Amino acid sequence: MSEGGAARGPITGECHEAQVELVEHAVYCTGYPTMQRCFTLTIVRHWALRKKLFTISYQQSAAMSTLLINQSKYAWLKELGLSEDNDGVYNGNWGGKGEVITSYCPANNEPIARVRQATMAEYEETVQKSRDAWKVWADIPAPKRGEIVRQIGDALRKKIKVLGSLVSLEMGKIYVEGVGEVQEYVDVCDYAVGLSRMIGGPVLPSERPGHALIEMWNPVGLVGIITAFNFPVAVYGWNNAIALICGNVCLWKGAPTTPLTSVAVTKIVAEVLEQNNLPGAICSMTCGGADIGTAMSKDERVDLVSFTGSTHVGKMVAMLVQERFGRNLLELGGNNAIIVFEDADLNLVVPSAVFASVGTAGQRCTTTRRLMLHGSIHDVVVERVAKAYKQVRIGDPWDPSTMYGPLHTKQAVDQYLAAIEQAKQQGGTVVCGGKVMDRPGNYVEPTIITGLAHDAPIVHTETFVPILYVLKFQTEEEAFAWNNEVKQGLSSSIFTKDMGRVFRWLGPKGSDCGIVNVNIPTSGAEIGGAFGGEKHTGGGRESGSDSWKQYMRRSTCTINYSKDLPLAQGIKFE
Repeated sequence: MSEGGAARGPITGECHEAQVELVEHAVYCTGYPTMQRCFTLTIVRHWALRKKLFTISYQQSAAMSTLLINQSKYAWLKELGLSEDNDGVYNGNWGGKGEVITSYCPANNEPIARVRQATMAEYEETVQKSRDAWKVWADIPAPKRGEIVRQIGDALRKKIKVLGSLVSLEMGKIYVEGVGEVQEYVDVCDYAVGLSRMIGGPVLPSERPGHALIEMWNPVGLVGIITAFNFPVAVYGWNNAIALICGNVCLWKGAPTTPLTSVAVTKIVAEVLEQNNLPGAICSMTCGGADIGTAMSKDERVDLVSFTGSTHVGKMVAMLVQERFGRNLLELGGNNAIIVFEDADLNLVVPSAVFASVGTAGQRCTTTRRLMLHGSIHDVVVERVAKAYKQVRIGDPWDPSTMYGPLHTKQAVDQYLAAIEQAKQQGGTVVCGGKVMDRPGNYVEPTIITGLAHDAPIVHTETFVPILYVLKFQTEEEAFAWNNEVKQGLSSSIFTKDMGRVFRWLGPKGSDCGIVNVNIPTSGAEIGGAFGGEKHTGGGRESGSDSWKQYMRRSTCTINYSKDLPLAQGIKFE
């Protein structure tokens, strides 16, 4: 998205301002000897104004006609409640008085539609309404909250194809991935429904007679959710569904380059809340940039900030939240490796490496960026993976035969070219790809680079583009060490048939990542497991397992139901 493509204010606003200036000028001149001159000047200004307004009107009309949403091919966008200009604030009511931004399609770089972002005043109003809504939501029993989440999942099911198409249009991923992303939100809703009847703490044995020792879990309150462009639906869904059944309300700031998806999802959720006579601010939204994200991070009324994005920005979020002793949940970068040993089944290795390295055009946090091959099989695996790369169908994201779409922005294309140049300078050889494609949109060739040292600076840099660095190792100890030497610790995988090696890999001296796989890719995590990573990945966990604990606060409660008061150290008072 280019902020330079933002639309001007409404035509009526500009006309009103100009007309007031014209009237004030005429009143000032009346009754003076120079009246005729001023009147003539006013007439000239009047015609200049008419010309200006005609030009603005024509330009705006032309801009509207070029928006994809006004083309018959994209009429389905209106099924999601979208229009040429969309409100980017929801807190029970729709609004948006801030900057107008235009969303662009990565497949052709054409404008889709516009969104009015939040002002700081609207942010303040939204936070207050969210806090008020929490007072209602927290009193609803957890299983009944689960019923609302079930309805959200059903509403998403009804719109899964059209919403998946929007994800594909605005983010750039292929259609099946767009639909699959919405399905993830649906699946986590289903998961959360069951979880709503199972959340609880243990009853612990007390050492004091006539006493009970229990753990109580309560919602933290307001959860601020800041999501990235690459999964504009799923990541919000992971947070939203679990946070809701825990008794929290949510304030969402999506990526500035996927605002239409944020608006469309919020409309679906808001309708469910309205049908149940619940405050819309239970699931509020403020579209915006760094100003909104910074405000959320600093705001003591936001009890938990869940941030998904780059390590660089994640550090800033963490510092701002920590300054106020708030909570954060960080899902940051990944420099993920597949390690292939000499006993691996190459029929599993090749499709796994291709899927994990070119899926979503290399723009997943779990994308395989390093392929480590045992020296004895290095050449044959490189040859087979390169052959598979050349068979990847690149094209229109909505074509069912397409396997690989565009990068999200023009800036990402620049990063792709810069990374390839750095790799060459550091000793790498491009064996496949390496070029920008000559077609509309942000298309680049998926690329394989060999010959780099394991500690080359570019290898240790997470470049969010489809470049796979192939490294050659000789021993297990070497491979495990290389896996762990990068700053991030998200996902990792080995391919082997050696069971001893498998358990060494899973153990304390194996992978230091949050996701540790065997004989499957680094991508494709299931919702039932906790998703997240260590080190510069942030340490947060979302989705399944006991990730719900991130959205709650724990209290240890001791209850004396006896008539005695046994104090510590046997102290007694007369």
